[in-house]
Amino acid sequence: MAEPLVETRSLVVDYAARRSILGPTNGSTRVLRGVDIRIAEGEIVGIVGESGSGKSTLGRTLLGLVPATEGEVRFAGEPIGAQPELTLRRQMQMIFQDPMSSLNPRHTIRTILTRPILLHGVAADQAAADSAAAAVLERVGLPLSVLARFPHELSGGQRQRIGIARAVMLRPRFVLADEIVSGQDVSTQARVLVLLKELCTEIGMSLAFISHDLSVIRALCHRVYVLNGGVVVEEGACETVFANPQHAYTRALIDAIPLPVIGGKWLAA
Repeated sequence: MAEPLVETRSLVVDYAARRSILGPTNGSTRVLRGVDIRIAEGEIVGIVGESGSGKSTLGRTLLGLVPATEGEVRFAGEPIGAQPELTLRRQMQMIFQDPMSSLNPRHTIRTILTRPILLHGVAADQAAADSAAAAVLERVGLPLSVLARFPHELSGGQRQRIGIARAVMLRPRFVLADEIVSGQDVSTQARVLVLLKELCTEIGMSLAFISHDLSVIRALCHRVYVLNGGVVVEEGACETVFANPQHAYTRALIDAIPLPVIGGKWLAA
């Protein structure tokens, strides 16, 4: 495997106990227990597990949104805590599961898309930013008219495409997608997966794709990490893991969800 772009080393994450009206509860909750993962430049990696397995916490820790209790996250060979925040935010982006809650309802789509590239100096002025936003909108299959709209004026599928557009505006090196096709119909899922796969190739970005849907992981990803109870119980190339799972938990996940036979044209545009 090539030198990783994103890597965790013995990653441990604890959540402090919450206080209640009866006072604090004892102790803390350990969510990740010594997780080691590696994501190469340009690679699409799946992170899969049941609810409560720690996959979303792992994703947010990769981006520095959740602090590590022990161990470390490294990006481009350096600990993320040692790198300038502004640099990390330009190179590491996230696509959220619920685009409605992640898009500022007070801003137009034009502001949502152009403000980041103006802040980071990717666009010299508003005219250049508008031109870049128009190009990205065309790429994700949305009309220019959405620039003047607010998030609540768009459909759920359109908002999800805006979330993808916002994430790639800065041409990041790494994007995390957290359950972004959960609850969508099969045709919408396929269009989103095709778009993500094409964008990874065009931009050369790495993608970590979190999902509980093994069919999606199998169709999209090069490799997969299977989490159970905050521990990686299995990892490897998708075709190998799905064809011959080694861990009982992985076998149970596969047996619980019927997996279609993935042909070469399943995600064809």
